[in-house]
Amino acid sequence: MSVPTLTLGDGSTLPAIGFGTYPLTGADGVTAITAALENGYRLLDTAVNYENEEEVGEAIRRSGIPRDEIQVASKIPGRDHAYEDAIRSTRESLERLGLDYLDLHLIHWPNPSHDLYADAWKALVDLQAEGLVRTIGVCNFTAQHLDRVADESGVMPTINQIELHPYFPQVQMREANASRGVQTQAWSPLGKRQAPFDEEPVARAAERHGVAPGQVILRWHVQIGSLPIPKSATPERQRQNIDVFGFELTPDEVAAITALGRRDGRLFGGDPDVHEEM
Repeated sequence: MSVPTLTLGDGSTLPAIGFGTYPLTGADGVTAITAALENGYRLLDTAVNYENEEEVGEAIRRSGIPRDEIQVASKIPGRDHAYEDAIRSTRESLERLGLDYLDLHLIHWPNPSHDLYADAWKALVDLQAEGLVRTIGVCNFTAQHLDRVADESGVMPTINQIELHPYFPQVQMREANASRGVQTQAWSPLGKRQAPFDEEPVARAAERHGVAPGQVILRWHVQIGSLPIPKSATPERQRQNIDVFGFELTPDEVAAITALGRRDGRLFGGDPDVHEEM
């Protein structure tokens, strides 16, 4: 499956769709992640808190695909936001993965009450200069969080990975990212257990284009400028999820899916201004 690439603010590129690895662990996790690579995914998204970096590394080795053809992203947890802790956390991630460098490294949550995310960001800037990390970004940051780390370091994140799905389309945050040259990346892009497969705009578009509802939603992400990272342990669904570049939604279809957004559309209370994840 041929997947287009997106050019980030620092000139690096990422596939326009990636593979989320949470909560794939153990032998079954390795099997699922290996299958994803075999099915064409070349961006794997993991994190310290997913507790599966070793499985991701094993899947890469088992796939036989050259390292330079695979891009790996991981994340610094909240408990490691202090500068030296962020450096150590990154080195430990590389050790668990069995890799010499990370293609993308992110701050998992800002945890603003601890007020150390700017220190973690400065660590990422230095790790990038050292060559241990190719591209650096964040997750779940607000516009204010983005501006603060950029003001204090002189470096704007290339990626902001946020909750984004039809029930929570994040119109304002997507605009804030775009205006700063930050690529929006989507976690839980299908909406997990609340996936709106039966919603009329999704079902109608699926029927019209002869695709599955999940493909419609992932294509919606592509067309609104979002980089989705869907997860599936099923090879058939993996192939379906990545096969979203052979059709195009109309502007009306995109707008109708965006209009499914709800004021309470978050999957849980993940407001970046108050949520804490250590």
